Amino acid sequence: MIAATLPATLGPDVCMSLYIRLIRAVFTFSVIFASYMVQLVLVKVFRRWRHDPDAKREQSLMPRWLVSRQARLDQKNAERLLAGMLKLRGVYIKLGQVLSIMGGFLPAAYTKELESLQDAVPPHPFGEIERVFIESLEARPEAFFESIDPEPVAAASLGQVHVAYMPDGRKVAVKVLYPGIRGIVRTDLRVVKLMIRVYKWFFPVHNIEVIHESLVDLLRRETDYIHEAECMRRMSANFADDDHMLFPEVVDEVTTRDVLTMTFMEGIKITRLADIEAKGVDLRKLAERLVKSFYKQVFVDRFFHADPHPGNFLVQPVEGSDDARIVVLDFGAISEVRKDTVFGMVDVLRGFFEQNDQLVIEGIEAMGFVAEGGDRRLFEQTVKTYLQKLLKLEARTPAALMGANAKELEALADPEVERRELRTLMRSVHYPDGWFYVERASVMMFWLAGQIAPDLDQLQVGFPYVLPLLSARLQSSRPSRPPDPGARPAASGG
Repeated sequence: MIAATLPATLGPDVCMSLYIRLIRAVFTFSVIFASYMVQLVLVKVFRRWRHDPDAKREQSLMPRWLVSRQARLDQKNAERLLAGMLKLRGVYIKLGQVLSIMGGFLPAAYTKELESLQDAVPPHPFGEIERVFIESLEARPEAFFESIDPEPVAAASLGQVHVAYMPDGRKVAVKVLYPGIRGIVRTDLRVVKLMIRVYKWFFPVHNIEVIHESLVDLLRRETDYIHEAECMRRMSANFADDDHMLFPEVVDEVTTRDVLTMTFMEGIKITRLADIEAKGVDLRKLAERLVKSFYKQVFVDRFFHADPHPGNFLVQPVEGSDDARIVVLDFGAISEVRKDTVFGMVDVLRGFFEQNDQLVIEGIEAMGFVAEGGDRRLFEQTVKTYLQKLLKLEARTPAALMGANAKELEALADPEVERRELRTLMRSVHYPDGWFYVERASVMMFWLAGQIAPDLDQLQVGFPYVLPLLSARLQSSRPSRPPDPGARPAASGG
């Protein structure tokens, strides 16, 4: 089964290294999984349940030693996972970067450990980079550049970037795919598929396998620099009228599937807030510009950057003002939003504002989240219950969410859904195609803009981009007015 993922053209040494890599990955995740299975058994044995009449729900009671053991286990396994990802690189670095941003789904120990993956990706030796040039462009780097720095300016999960100068003096960034990375990706994805199967065993979400399919599609695109160059041009064209959004220009003569050469973009990394503020930039205005650009991509262009992590944005302060330009980098993870997904999101927002639970349900269904054959009654009841609870939660900004006390957030839990119904509810949920990218990008953008301006109401900032679609939906759903019996017929022409 695994052998089928390894191309026949690979030599025995490469195949053996991939098998060793596979064994290491399986071993790392198996150790973590086994340790949690032991903890799960202990929880089953020692946990007690008490009915709370005020909250109308059962509360879990665990001994202190078991709670402490859980915290120590989370920390130990977070360290194991980080060490394993740094050793394995490739897909695991990218997976770790995403998990570090989506911290709400993991214990705090994991978020803290995996945050280091945003910057600390070890580079490959320059000799490997030269080999890629010879295989891809049939010449060494010096045949194309006046000079190239052997030390990379940035190293990522799939490739690294070197600074070079063209013969005409232009400063360029040269992005080079790591040699053999496509074979490594294929092997890594087998392990990710196994992890998803294990996850589904605990949480039976219908069609969750689409996450693996989305990762396969995403990594196929991210390992094709010709595709990335085309996306860079298209994104730049979409923002041609906006002087505050900047994009690199492709240098076609030194670009292939494995090498991407583009103009070098200067700027301050977007998370270096003290340095940006010292230049006189208004951070709130910067966050607003970032959020507006994302809403435009999703709701207007329906062509968006699906990997908006901090390393992909630079800031250029505008001289003599508190404004700034945003430089966007890395266009391998560009995706398109289906029209029904956009209109579904609009219906959900409209239902939320109008406090219309039926409209929210219709929007969720339009987006493709309702599984065929699932328990429709339970699904609708859960949506209605959560909508009422969300309407009572006034936190609409990142700062407000962080400041919400445990009782407010716990109130979002649904006591009407019994534990035995949870698996039935999960089977009623279908994970729609393409949603992986929208969800991933939305969470990452919400987090990033929230770091810059915690009190910014991002929904309000982006609303002007949703309004035309909202008006169109209102117009289409408005019942046609019956004819006025007293009205005179229109005069016929001619």
